[in-house]
Amino acid sequence: MVAVHGNTVDGVLRRSARRVPDRVAVRFGDRTWTYRELDEAVSAAATVLLERGLRPGERVAAYGHNSDAYLIGFLGCARAGLVHVPVNHHLEGEDLAYQLRQSGSVLVLGDPQLRDRLPAGVPVLALRDDDASLLALLPAAGPATWAHETGAEDLAQLLYTSGTTALPKGAMMTHRALVHEYVSAVTALGLREGDRPVHSLPLYHSAQMHVFLLPYLMVGAENTIIAGPDPETVFDLVEEGRADSLFAPPTVWIALANHPQFAERDLSGLRKAFYGASIMPVPVLERLRARLPHLAFYNCFGQSEIGPLATVLGPDEHEGRMDSCGRPVLFVEARVVDEAGKDVPDGTAGEVVYRSPQLCEGYWDKPQETAEAFRDGWFHSGDLAVRDAEGYLTVVDRVKDVINSGGVLVASRQVEDALYGHPAVAEVAVVGLPDERWIEAVTAVVVARGDVTEDELLEYARGRLVHFKAPKRVLLVDELPRNASGKILKRELRDRFAPDAGTA
Repeated sequence: MVAVHGNTVDGVLRRSARRVPDRVAVRFGDRTWTYRELDEAVSAAATVLLERGLRPGERVAAYGHNSDAYLIGFLGCARAGLVHVPVNHHLEGEDLAYQLRQSGSVLVLGDPQLRDRLPAGVPVLALRDDDASLLALLPAAGPATWAHETGAEDLAQLLYTSGTTALPKGAMMTHRALVHEYVSAVTALGLREGDRPVHSLPLYHSAQMHVFLLPYLMVGAENTIIAGPDPETVFDLVEEGRADSLFAPPTVWIALANHPQFAERDLSGLRKAFYGASIMPVPVLERLRARLPHLAFYNCFGQSEIGPLATVLGPDEHEGRMDSCGRPVLFVEARVVDEAGKDVPDGTAGEVVYRSPQLCEGYWDKPQETAEAFRDGWFHSGDLAVRDAEGYLTVVDRVKDVINSGGVLVASRQVEDALYGHPAVAEVAVVGLPDERWIEAVTAVVVARGDVTEDELLEYARGRLVHFKAPKRVLLVDELPRNASGKILKRELRDRFAPDAGTA
């Protein structure tokens, strides 16, 4: 029995199934689920999990690639009162063991081909591609008979932070927080039941799951899940009329824009382009808008702890502020403050702090980190931003990524945008490396798309930046380290190229 006033993640699907039962909810490969069929599969998945002896409140990790089974596993956990723990399927060794151990997961829902990476002794239930998988067991599951009543304040997920600056932390997300975030996403992004979104980014990442897939299920849209952001697959879906909306981080949009077929394919059916997860270089956005002038671009910004959507810059708001991440969404209140927690004047950089029903309850089993992040009634994001007189925010940097060059603070983003203007720069990340003279030397790590030298890029940057912001060094590399959500791991660059690492 479901509480009369219950507002749960799985309830989002239940309501759509009653409203539009025969509409297609999800396509994956050769499988298609209507809203009624998907809702029934979620109840069956909950039954399968509880019949294995799992108890409400226990943690269940998910370690698999994109699929319909991954979605059913998540919603089945939600309906059963279990806490879902999405794990990056690229993790191996101690990184993987850490999240399983730290979360206290009692079961892993995993892809069979990834089973060998899991620590010995961890109970595993295959998601799919196995005769004894969760997907295969659904038809034989009996009617739902469990007595547990999941509530809005129960935990739905532990969303692990990206770990770009420290060990990942499990943000404790309640059903209430996520459902509020879904409403914010629907409102700010104009999600409609007539949209045809394609979901190509990993479903273990909060942006793809909670800003797009679940909100789109909330409004009753037809969703296509694909294994990954393969440009040709996306182009095919658009040309066939099966997709008109796409979310991707800047790294994927860069790959799409650089693909040889980008200029040749008929992409006129693509109506909505969502980007986020990391800062979009302005020159890249300008190239995309020039090629697809009819496309409505939405900048989505936030972080795991807030579900993750916090601000949006809509398509009619880009002109004149293309580097902005927009204004807070429906259920988010934001301020820009100094180190003492006082509001800074408009136009002055400060840390963004939030207050919202979308926020997590803290970090799983990390009371010190929770106390540091939640202070004086506000969540401290760690993002450095500037607010203008109309309330638009422009993220300058992560607080921990600001570079102290000779006693002057330099935001890495401004340096990156300057270098992105060079035609030979495919990708760039700017970090501060320890330096006896400068304290931290502004250093640009560049992936080039053509023949270019470090000296040429240094000269180019010096012609566009004041002297203290210009890079002291340019390092050419084959690729930048990043997590699966597309965020560049600057801490790895700092570790790799620090003087004591023997490379500088």
